[in-house]
Amino acid sequence: MFAFASLLFQFLGGPVAKAMIQAYQAHLTATTTDKQTAATLAAQQIAAETADAQAITQLKIAQIGHPWEVEKLFAYVTLLYYAKLLLWDKMLGLGTTDPLTGWVLWAANLVIGFYFTKRTAENVTTIIKAFR
Repeated sequence: MFAFASLLFQFLGGPVAKAMIQAYQAHLTATTTDKQTAATLAAQQIAAETADAQAITQLKIAQIGHPWEVEKLFAYVTLLYYAKLLLWDKMLGLGTTDPLTGWVLWAANLVIGFYFTKRTAENVTTIIKAFR
């Protein structure tokens, strides 16, 4: 369509025809530039959203941590002991476990106390930071 109109106006000639052809070509170029700009902005927005998603994932990992951290490993061992003691021995009545004594008792209580106190402190500081 553009080629046919261009040939027709060139055939007719004159400054008005040339100005109309130049204006139409400028319009086509502007439309193409607009589309390119829109595509570039869309690509940048997608890249920004991807970076945001990655940052959120890294923040969650930093807040929650990994399941093999030292403090969690100690908590798992203590949890297994108390689960065996309460569930297997007391509730089901299928065995007997010697009670903890000495430094092992203190260590188990410290692990449990540390774990729950630490998580509570982290949650409270997160709530306080949210209100600031």
